[in-house]
Amino acid sequence: MKTGEKLKCIRKFRGYNQPEFAVMVGLGENAAPRIAQYESGYRVPSPKLLKTMAEVLDCNPLALMDVTGQNVEELMMMFFWLEEEHPGMFHAFQMQRTELTDYESEATDDANIYYHDGDFWPAHEPCGLWIDNNLMNGFFQEWLYHQQELKAGTITREEYFEWKISWPYTCDECGKWEPAKKWRKKNTALDSEES
Repeated sequence: MKTGEKLKCIRKFRGYNQPEFAVMVGLGENAAPRIAQYESGYRVPSPKLLKTMAEVLDCNPLALMDVTGQNVEELMMMFFWLEEEHPGMFHAFQMQRTELTDYESEATDDANIYYHDGDFWPAHEPCGLWIDNNLMNGFFQEWLYHQQELKAGTITREEYFEWKISWPYTCDECGKWEPAKKWRKKNTALDSEES
């Protein structure tokens, strides 16, 4: 997703139309066509304007920027260069299919990582990637935690999107501490169950 597409997505998520957003970022009343040009990719906002847009949209400026990894080839090249800078950081492995749904609880020497067919697994054998970096693993654990919350319905799709566009200010180490930016809304359904 390019800057313009991200800008449009987050602007609409915040509920602003193009004319009011143009005023909010200091471009004036008649600058809606300019916002449309930014969103279509015809024009590119300056770094200063992009920072202002992020402030108005209350998101991390990185959430709006074109960064390396916008397509699969760039993402793979980014991993390759990271591996050159940090040998041993990435470990790719082949996952193994199993019919079992309940795994043995006893310790074994089997070091394979298994998957079973289901809604979330592809028809072909998936590869896994283990990243030997404590900070990065912590980020992935938190991401997994919030994906699981979304799947369980304990957070809304809007809350999950808010968490992503404002990350890392929304980091809460899997709910263990209060993040710098509050992103959870009061969930009345859950609150009433607790009462």
